[in-house]
Amino acid sequence: MSLPVPPRWVRRLVLAPLAVLGVALLLTTVPVLLVVAVVASAFLPGTWRGLRLLAFALVYALIEFVGLVVLFAAWLGSGFGTQLHRHRWVSFHYAVLGVSIDVLVRAAMRLFHLRIVLETDVQGHHAGQPERLPAIVASRHAGPGDSFLLVHGLLRRWARRPRIVLKNTLQLDPFIDVLLNRLPTRFIDPSAGAGDAVVAAIGDLAESMGRDDALVIFPEGGNFTPRRRVKAIDRLRTSGRDALAEQAEQLRYTLPPRPSGIAAAIRARPEARVILVAHTGLDHMDTLRDVWRGLPQDKTLAVRWVSVAPDDVAPGSDTDAIGQALMSGWLDMDAWIARHRDDPTGT
Repeated sequence: MSLPVPPRWVRRLVLAPLAVLGVALLLTTVPVLLVVAVVASAFLPGTWRGLRLLAFALVYALIEFVGLVVLFAAWLGSGFGTQLHRHRWVSFHYAVLGVSIDVLVRAAMRLFHLRIVLETDVQGHHAGQPERLPAIVASRHAGPGDSFLLVHGLLRRWARRPRIVLKNTLQLDPFIDVLLNRLPTRFIDPSAGAGDAVVAAIGDLAESMGRDDALVIFPEGGNFTPRRRVKAIDRLRTSGRDALAEQAEQLRYTLPPRPSGIAAAIRARPEARVILVAHTGLDHMDTLRDVWRGLPQDKTLAVRWVSVAPDDVAPGSDTDAIGQALMSGWLDMDAWIARHRDDPTGT
């Protein structure tokens, strides 16, 4: 069951100030938290996991604090928000997003001794090149960690400005709420019947993309669980798509992708590059308890970015044709994950 999201004015006038105050209070209790973290480390796997988690939480809290102060200053500097839609302010907010994600990812990599092995055929073009086209990025979804890495890669390695459709409950985080509501982002209520709204939001975001933008889609609709896999396959059979259901039976680590969102994006921008993203190493990091118990440490994460030829995603075709092309890509992704789960190098 999703948490209720308060109205915008409550989030701005109550939640955001409370977040700033909460970080200030947190800093005053650091000595006590250090003692608790040391004791907790004795009962957690890995070396000094409690201390590492505390350090990471403090980094996140400081990003929240500094970010909200910077965003408030930007609101004042933009004429009390009246100019936030202008290009220079949009670029400023993407810069804030890029720095924040970069600090968070670098902190996680150092604190938990993580390493990324990247496999890609996507060229690292710089923004402004004439051959550059907008991109549609379809990624596996397996927890919040993969989302941070995905946005980090788009901003830092490929110089892309991400556009994302997110659950509205993420607006309970004041920094995410304020920052992303000033960027081309759509927050959707994940309640029943929201499917059409999601597809419409994806189409709108895709249609207005510039050549430096990238629309991020998670076609599975949620994190993988065996139960969700069975339900997704049953849904395919119930809708009469038996061929896709048989192919979905071969998936072991991913859910069968839903084609409606990416089909809407492709129809809105048929010239866009399509990229499929796979990863392994951050699986099962869905809740705070998962992070507390199972955050990887001293580990290598495998990430794969693969361009899909326009003809392979059937631009301009109907949703079923795009769904078949997407399923083929997902079967390949699932096989890649199987090879890299225990050995990130895939050898």
